[in-house]
Amino acid sequence: MSEISLFFTKYSLYNDPEVNRVAAPFRLMLKRPLPVLGLALAFCLAISARASERWETLEAIHWVENPHNSTRVGSHGELGPYQFRIATWRMYTKKPFTLAVDRQESDRIAIMHYEWIKSNFERNGIDPTAYNIAMAWNSGLDAVLNGHIPASTHEYAQQVSNIAAHLRQQQLAVNDRTQ
Repeated sequence: MSEISLFFTKYSLYNDPEVNRVAAPFRLMLKRPLPVLGLALAFCLAISARASERWETLEAIHWVENPHNSTRVGSHGELGPYQFRIATWRMYTKKPFTLAVDRQESDRIAIMHYEWIKSNFERNGIDPTAYNIAMAWNSGLDAVLNGHIPASTHEYAQQVSNIAAHLRQQQLAVNDRTQ
């Protein structure tokens, strides 16, 4: 059995016969060394890595912004796990701003905001690292693009970057133990 077959057998999430029936042709493909399969696997791993990077960054932002999950409105009108302001919330939804305290709704908006910041960075030739994303999250995209970033934002971004790196290391340690 190839390494790839072992990987998919070991990490199969479904014991459902219908899922197995649908997945059977893919298992057959895995038994043959196909260059396309290598590319597909690399693509899937790259997507997984990007999603993991996004999760780590957003979770770090949450820990810095609202570590105690306060549901009160902040002194600048910010609300929820990611401390959105109403203008940011309105960029992505017409739902009431009070829903910013709902973690599921807030996560949905946070992902869209993260992707918006990231795509703007990529369009402007800026590396979308956790540090850079955090700077834009804290002081706004224009401040980062124009280089007008307050010292407090650099401190904030360093905190977020450190927490994201710690979360990444924890995940790698968990992955090593399960393999």
